[in-house]
Amino acid sequence: MKKLKILVTNDDGITAPGIYALAKELQKIADVTVVAPLTEQSAVGHAITMKNPLRLKDIIINNEFFGYAFDGTPADCVKMGIRNILKEKPDLVISGINNGANTAINIIYSGTVSGAREAAIMDVPSIAVSVTSHEPKTYDIAAQIAAEYAIKVFKNPLPNGTLLNINVPNCSKEEIKGHIVTKQGKSKWDDEYEERIDPMGKKYYWLKGDWIELDNSIDFDHFATQQNYVSLTPIHFDLTDYENLTFVKKYYLD
Repeated sequence: MKKLKILVTNDDGITAPGIYALAKELQKIADVTVVAPLTEQSAVGHAITMKNPLRLKDIIINNEFFGYAFDGTPADCVKMGIRNILKEKPDLVISGINNGANTAINIIYSGTVSGAREAAIMDVPSIAVSVTSHEPKTYDIAAQIAAEYAIKVFKNPLPNGTLLNINVPNCSKEEIKGHIVTKQGKSKWDDEYEERIDPMGKKYYWLKGDWIELDNSIDFDHFATQQNYVSLTPIHFDLTDYENLTFVKKYYLD
């Protein structure tokens, strides 16, 4: 098999340990180019930058060139990587390793998933990978799993417009029960902006919330990871609710 060309991005920023672990693991099987946000871009969704100039910066880690920091969103980084930095389309784009699960409603908010989705829009096979903790025990397991599925997705690409969303439980390799294909769950946040007072006596607001678990089967992504399964969810950017096309035609058209 030829050596793959993989573009790597994330939403936690180019200095996050997850992207470093991912890139180093992928270098065993691929030529890796890293283009990632200069600063953390968690929960920016699929935003792209239209009204601000963007700058590119070389990043050196351990006295070696690691990649390019771009002061935009994950979707910006993928566009920049594919259109401006690489001489040809990569074989794959992999976004991660994200701190925290990108399951259920989190998929919509996720900059990590949106980086992979942007690649899918650009007709490049893509993977998003997350570990289900904001303080993971290790990134090595998720990095190895990402490399494993990079080869599988390259050999058997998903249809254009579809990406593979991988969530890895925060446990040891021995505790992982298996890998299963899941659906996006319906679990979500019940959140609000809490009013607080700053040292100057002025009001400000801070988002807080509780996770509402609405799924109770390993057929769904978040629940599966809580049972120590690696969750594999195919996601596409066609948001049409096909089941309700008839409903809309029946009740909303004159």
